[in-house]
Amino acid sequence: MSNFKELTKGLIKENPTLVGLLGMCPTLAITTTAINGIGMGLATTFVLVCSNIAISLLKNVIPKSVKLPCYIVIIAGFVTFIEMIMKGYLPELYSSLGTFLSLITVNCIILGRAEMFACKNKLIPSVLDGLGMGLGFTLSLTLMASIREIIGGGTWFGIKIPYVQSMTLFILPAGGFFVLGCIIALVNKLADKKPPEKIGCSACANASACQNKGGCDK
Repeated sequence: MSNFKELTKGLIKENPTLVGLLGMCPTLAITTTAINGIGMGLATTFVLVCSNIAISLLKNVIPKSVKLPCYIVIIAGFVTFIEMIMKGYLPELYSSLGTFLSLITVNCIILGRAEMFACKNKLIPSVLDGLGMGLGFTLSLTLMASIREIIGGGTWFGIKIPYVQSMTLFILPAGGFFVLGCIIALVNKLADKKPPEKIGCSACANASACQNKGGCDK
């Protein structure tokens, strides 16, 4: 059950984008098309999982005095690898993501999970933490990019959607801020659903011994 919690916490409850507000640069910059969103999300997930594995395995070897530079070197190695793969097999996506692909190296999500989780936990929890956070990031980017592409361009994954009147505003920076704000507000609203708080004697821990039952408000 603990492993399941590590995997699912990043999807909604601790979503790095919609709750933690991390990785805002790629979130706003490349989410003009759904393919860009899912591409950036999966690339980040790969780096996040691999770096969590490496850092978890090396946590007792890396000196504390140089741990941050070591983390960046490890992350940069995996970013270079995924860049080479994309450039060779997905050149169009590689060109679309541009410099934001390289900036995965200093993405707050990856560095944050390395510092807060991977360096303090065993291998399996670290893998699940990276996978969950990465999938949460991917879902956030894909959702936001889909909304912007459908409304702003009248397409989804490049496929023309009939009867949709495009609104260019949504693929501009202002549209990105607006869509992100709406999604965050919706997530906060859904996460804030709590049962109504009980008041009166029935909610009091000392109700059975109370000499003034029913008269707490007097």
